[in-house]
Amino acid sequence: MKCPFCGKSESEVLESRVVEEGTGVRRRRCCLKCNKRFSTIERVKETTIWVVKKDGRREQFNREKIRKGIMRAVEKRPVSLTLVEDVVNRVERDIIKKHSQEVSSHTIGRTILKYLQKVDKVAWLRFASVYFQFEDLTDFEKLIEKNTL
Repeated sequence: MKCPFCGKSESEVLESRVVEEGTGVRRRRCCLKCNKRFSTIERVKETTIWVVKKDGRREQFNREKIRKGIMRAVEKRPVSLTLVEDVVNRVERDIIKKHSQEVSSHTIGRTILKYLQKVDKVAWLRFASVYFQFEDLTDFEKLIEKNTL
C-alpha cells in the first residue's frame, strides 16, 4: 500500500477492524519512511454489474455516481457524511444481492429513494424531483400526497 504523503510502498498496520456491516476491513497504517498515519479500507471485489440506462446503453455500476446524487439531494440538510455513506453501502448491497449481472437505472433510483426517504424527507423529495423529472409544482404535490396517505 503506497503512502499518500510520500509514495513509499512500505507501511505497518497498526489497527484493523471490520466496517460496513462486515463487508470491509479498515486498516490504520503508519508509513515506515515518513511516519505519517493513514487509513485504508479493503473490500471484496464483487462481480461486475452493468447498469442498463433508459436509452438502452450499458455502463459499469459506479457507487461514486450514487454518492454524488445523494450528496446533491442532501446539500444544506442536516445529514452527516457517515449517513450518506451508509445509504450508498445499503443501495450497493441491495443491487449486488438482487441482480446478478444487469440492473436498470430505474431500479437503482427506486432503491436510493427507498433509503433516502428514511433519512431525510426533503432530500428524498429533491432526489425524487430529478428522478421523476418533475416539470411543475403539481408533480411535487402529487408525490407528497401519494406518500403521506
